[in-house]
Amino acid sequence: MNTLDDLLAAGISGRTVLVRADLNVPLDGATITDDGRIRASLPTLQALAGAGAKVVVTAHLGRPKGAPEEKYSLAPVAARLTELFDGTVAFATDLVGESAHAVVGGLADGSLALLENVRFDARETSKDAAERGELADALVALVGPDAAFVSDGFGVVHRKQASVYDVAERLPHYAGYLVSAETAVLRKLTDAPDRPYVVVLGGSKVSDKLGVITSLLPQVDQLLIGGGMAYTFLAAQGHGVGTSLLQADQVDTCRALLEGNADKIVLPTDVVIADAFAADANSQVVAADAIPDGWMGLDIGPDSRAAFSAVVSAAGTVFWNGPVGVFEMPAFAEGTRAVAEAIAAAPSFSVVGGGDSAAAVRTLGVDEAGFTHISTGGGASLEYLEGKELPGLSVLGS
Repeated sequence: MNTLDDLLAAGISGRTVLVRADLNVPLDGATITDDGRIRASLPTLQALAGAGAKVVVTAHLGRPKGAPEEKYSLAPVAARLTELFDGTVAFATDLVGESAHAVVGGLADGSLALLENVRFDARETSKDAAERGELADALVALVGPDAAFVSDGFGVVHRKQASVYDVAERLPHYAGYLVSAETAVLRKLTDAPDRPYVVVLGGSKVSDKLGVITSLLPQVDQLLIGGGMAYTFLAAQGHGVGTSLLQADQVDTCRALLEGNADKIVLPTDVVIADAFAADANSQVVAADAIPDGWMGLDIGPDSRAAFSAVVSAAGTVFWNGPVGVFEMPAFAEGTRAVAEAIAAAPSFSVVGGGDSAAAVRTLGVDEAGFTHISTGGGASLEYLEGKELPGLSVLGS
């Protein structure tokens, strides 16, 4: 696929470039709690502006239902981007309407415009190719037929959406620095990882990770499982899990995975349990096979932390996706902290698979420099490792 460097080499001063970025940051009201994705987009945006392009950025925030919702406005993102970007940033209060045309029409060379949430338009996520095409045509009309398209939102390349896929069919297209870096890292995980290759999976639901578990088990040396999904595996071993998160319909599947991969799958041996899902709940540490009725597991225990840390510390390659406990609550954050710190301290090739894992690293104050790469796209990373075709990448190769 053509890259941003190819576009820059051709000379783009005065040319309009439409960029699909991933600026889907977590918010507390109007306050951004983690600006990692904004920062990750800066190298591509600065390179384009520095070369004299008129940069027009599309992005989404949250999951609006195809119409404007104030809580999902990109206005807070525009404000933060203004603080971080070395240049002028304008914000259009719509996507392809009057404000967008006025803002884009007034762009000077080397300046940037951020359009309002692309998912405020239902055509963005439509399953109907013709509907998506209408929005793609409107975006092309906004930037002009001589514009170029740069795909730099790795967190959405697994989606066949108008601003990701259909626009790329209509304009000369290039992979931005972030997309290029993400794919290079994931290719290393799939092609020839240094051994031992260890994967740590957490998060709430087994069903969300079943595809990647099945795909990775033949490739990895050890698979450590924590988070809410661990309790379905413990139930598959015949243990009671109290009121812990449990997917009863996945127990048989987990049992089959355990029977076929007993030498690879590592589960918690002790857990931190609570009598309610609350930061101030009563809590205690028990063996993983001794969770009493009425209590729920919310973190891995100290023995499990030590065991998990020992495995990742000795690894040649580590991929981590999903916290192993409810890290947002201090009483149940120590398991995730221990795993993150052990990975960061090890000399391995280490990849944090985006999403909540990346948020945990920053929330818990773990040094980001200790990881080889922190992905911006949790879902996209998992689908890549599953071997699925990612529409937003495949279209860049056409």
